[in-house]
Amino acid sequence: MEVRSTYRYARISPFKVREVTREIQGLPVARALDVLAFTPKKAAFLIGKTLKSAVANAENNANLKVDGLVVKEAVVGEGPSFKRIMARARGSASGIIKRTSHIRIVLTDEIPIETRETRKAKQRAEKKAAKKDVAGEGTQGDAAAPDQKPAKPKRAAKSKKQSH
Repeated sequence: MEVRSTYRYARISPFKVREVTREIQGLPVARALDVLAFTPKKAAFLIGKTLKSAVANAENNANLKVDGLVVKEAVVGEGPSFKRIMARARGSASGIIKRTSHIRIVLTDEIPIETRETRKAKQRAEKKAAKKDVAGEGTQGDAAAPDQKPAKPKRAAKSKKQSH
């Protein structure tokens, strides 16, 4: 089941927030909160607030356990921009655009949580399967060798033209 939380009109540029949301996508909630706790950015604080709200929604509204939740997506959209004026030389003015963001976090319990141990076990199994495939091809490859074309000889280096 999916649970979502949205922080609207956050007073920070979407570009700055996306940098942090990319880091937590696909992580279990506990690891995502750890990453955010040790990220020294304003965006990390705002995303942490939104993530905690999504976790509370999952516990209270959907009766889900926090241990099984994974950050399915963390999306940042643009909100309205405030337009301000800054005084410049000779009585002129230039515009300043103060951007806002909408931060949306979706949690799910449908994605299995992958720990370091399960990932390593999976990699070992893949290596064993690859070795078996290579060993199986080695015995068949000797018989198939005469069917293959011989390798082309290397071309000699071009000689320089002599001018007359």
